[in-house]
Amino acid sequence: MGTTTIRVDSETHTRLVQLSREAGWSLVDTVREATEALRRQRFAQQVRVELGRLAADEQSWAAYLAEGDSTSVSDGLG
Repeated sequence: MGTTTIRVDSETHTRLVQLSREAGWSLVDTVREATEALRRQRFAQQVRVELGRLAADEQSWAAYLAEGDSTSVSDGLG
């Protein structure tokens, strides 16, 4: 895998180094993990927004819930 250089302010660099040391990771692994965490956080926020829009429409929300109840795929939680 290739590498590149990114510029961050000194405070951010210090935090990244601290996080790396605490976890016993390389700086690259810490940045990779932070990037993935941010990607997941943004995805979850988008899901919350879209579910909020869906829930605001009673008919659409009822249809969504009915579809979930009728699925044959078990989530393993019930």
